[in-house]
Amino acid sequence: MMSRRALFALPALAALWPLSRWLPPDPLPDVPVLPVPEGALRVFHLGHSLVGPDMPHMLAQLAPQGHGWNSQLGSGTSLKQHWEPELAILDFEITNQPPAYRDAREAIGSGDYDAVVLTEMVELHDAIRYFDGADYFQRWADLARAGSPQTRIFLYETWHHLNDPEGWEARIHGDLEVLWLQKLSGADSRSNPDRPAYLIPAGQVMAAVAGAAEEGKIDGLSSREDLFARNSDGDLDTIHINDLGGYVVALTHFSVLYQRDPLGLPHRLTRADGSAAQHLSEQAAIEVQQIVWQTLLAQPRTGLAAAAQATLAGTRGSGS
Repeated sequence: MMSRRALFALPALAALWPLSRWLPPDPLPDVPVLPVPEGALRVFHLGHSLVGPDMPHMLAQLAPQGHGWNSQLGSGTSLKQHWEPELAILDFEITNQPPAYRDAREAIGSGDYDAVVLTEMVELHDAIRYFDGADYFQRWADLARAGSPQTRIFLYETWHHLNDPEGWEARIHGDLEVLWLQKLSGADSRSNPDRPAYLIPAGQVMAAVAGAAEEGKIDGLSSREDLFARNSDGDLDTIHINDLGGYVVALTHFSVLYQRDPLGLPHRLTRADGSAAQHLSEQAAIEVQQIVWQTLLAQPRTGLAAAAQATLAGTRGSGS
């Protein structure tokens, strides 16, 4: 039984713990539908090694002719580190080479880009708590908005270590709404309902493709590990993707940026250094492209509402 002293202490505890801590966050405002771009885009990528040099290069090979891109990257780099000039960016000289590199402040504020893609470091809990992730996400997004009224802003959702103690899939599915959309970008979304950051849900797509592979639904793939790199000693790299994972993430970027179904896109691509990338079989590429599109249509913050309606209309038409 609760003691009398403990009972009388409850009101004081309630004062210390505001009711808002116990209530679910307010729903985010709906994102406006994104028109399909009329031509090739210029894209700026700000992030870290889960962007890397190869994925944007793959994206350019999937995109319409004339697609251009620049980036500022680092290793494990937070949005705060990118913003504050006095903070060191690990592996800056290695990860930022011409012609891809352009200073992020200059680039994003210039208005030269049709799309700016922002991502935060992982562990995401730490980025939000210790590196003021929400504040710096909004700073970068506002810089893009100030640069041009036409620039579209995107949040690139990534993933976690395969050996995360809470479970890789559990973290991906559980963190999307709570961390990525509410805590990291939620304040920005509420402040800018007419020009929000749209979602590139690569973590959700990676989980969907991995799940399908483990169910035997993708030719030549059998596990989530098939999407991840190996270290020089042959051990699994639990966070960095290989060429196949890069292809999945590039397809995801393509479909959200261009608001288009990826079915039929090429699957034999090159890396940033010009070498041939490992590739899926033709059958597997089709299967992966279909999974990417269906996963994206299920995510309301991608801007794909118009594409979803067209897909549904086509489905109804074919079944009538």
